[in-house]
Amino acid sequence: MKTNKYFLFILALSMFFAGAKFQAQTQSEVGSLIKKLVDGNKRYASSKMIHPDQTSARRTELKNEQHPFAVVLSCSDSRVPPEVIFDQGIGDLFVIRVAGNVLDDAAIGSIEYAVEHLNVKLIVVLGHEGCGAVSAAVQGGEAPGHLRYLVEAIQPAVEKAKSLSGDVVENAVRINVQNVVTQLKSSEPIIEEFVHKKKVDVVGARYDLDDGSVTFLK
Repeated sequence: MKTNKYFLFILALSMFFAGAKFQAQTQSEVGSLIKKLVDGNKRYASSKMIHPDQTSARRTELKNEQHPFAVVLSCSDSRVPPEVIFDQGIGDLFVIRVAGNVLDDAAIGSIEYAVEHLNVKLIVVLGHEGCGAVSAAVQGGEAPGHLRYLVEAIQPAVEKAKSLSGDVVENAVRINVQNVVTQLKSSEPIIEEFVHKKKVDVVGARYDLDDGSVTFLK
């Protein structure tokens, strides 16, 4: 009986340390992936792009499979193309773009696919300076057609931003990013489970239209 208890204790201890080691490795890998994006953005902002992974050989390599290293959920704004501002190439980023970088079932399903089937370990929610969708939500009024959905999705960020000092639109952009990060981290069943098990991390970022820099938000 004592032997069995001792064996179970050792087994549990081994599993604990194995899990801790796995989590540490994942966090280290996520840090490296963020650095890869940061380094690429620095190249872009300083006009020193290297345009990686954009050759015919790369196309051939990716003909039958893909291994993007990060998901980027960004605004549809034509001035904020993720592959360009992070100086990445074909197959490097799994990009979902929608005005205001808001979530719906299609966006979540796309991210779930990248996480579960493509083994992506980093999800970046990318907002940007002067976002038109956020500005529309701040201005208020009746939004025509399906624009109403976007405005309603961003409205919680706007209401919180109005209680803060500073520019309402800028504050709402950052809060909206943080809200979407929170939504993704708690999105059941797939993303929430991967986040809980430290298999994926979700971070927010903000792009500056003036100087081309990306700031990762705390």
